[in-house]
Amino acid sequence: MTFDRVREAAVVPSAFDQDASSYDRLVGANPGYFDHLRRSAARLGLPGRGAGLRLLDVGCGTGLSTAALLETYPEAEIVAVDASAEMLAQARAKIWPANVRFVHSRAEELAAHGVAGPFDGILAAYLLRNLPDVDAGVADLRDLLAPGAPLAVHEYSVADSGAAKAVWTAVCWAIVIPLGWRVTGDASLYRYLWRSVLAFDGVVRLQQRLRSAGLEAVRVEPMDGWQRGIVHTLVGLRPM
Repeated sequence: MTFDRVREAAVVPSAFDQDASSYDRLVGANPGYFDHLRRSAARLGLPGRGAGLRLLDVGCGTGLSTAALLETYPEAEIVAVDASAEMLAQARAKIWPANVRFVHSRAEELAAHGVAGPFDGILAAYLLRNLPDVDAGVADLRDLLAPGAPLAVHEYSVADSGAAKAVWTAVCWAIVIPLGWRVTGDASLYRYLWRSVLAFDGVVRLQQRLRSAGLEAVRVEPMDGWQRGIVHTLVGLRPM
């Protein structure tokens, strides 16, 4: 399968713009979707209710990952960022406390939009796979962390398992792509989702990327249900 990461990444925000109004409805049909985001938020391992902490939710979409962070660390300051203006509009339309704010920016352009560290934790959910340069993206996120702070990457990764690739393809073509077509009238975003996951790193390679960026104590945590072996949390710490 041919997959041009740079070309695809250039059009991803507009694809999400097109389907933003139906996004929550579609992912809501995925068993465990929000619970898995909460698990990745909790796997940051931050103390208590997050009082006094600054957290970054990069690739926040319609705010589901933001809600997972808020539920886990309700007293933290949360900055949530997304490249899709329409996805961000859906997020902003929800009710949020004063400690949550949203910023429209590509992950590669955070500084230009006033997003500056240090952060006490970063959640990147379904983000790295959509970046034009994954290594540069991880390095940028590392630089935004305070010393000793964690990055949690919540991502699809099936390349290391034939069984996981088969399950992913079966679910996409039997459920995800037809449902996307039925709800939106255009399944291109969901075909992209299928292709991009198959073309992305296996867990071993993704761990290597985090370590090569200088993150320490990198670990992988699984999910359950049909996404076991398909969605993972990878956590690494910026050195002290």
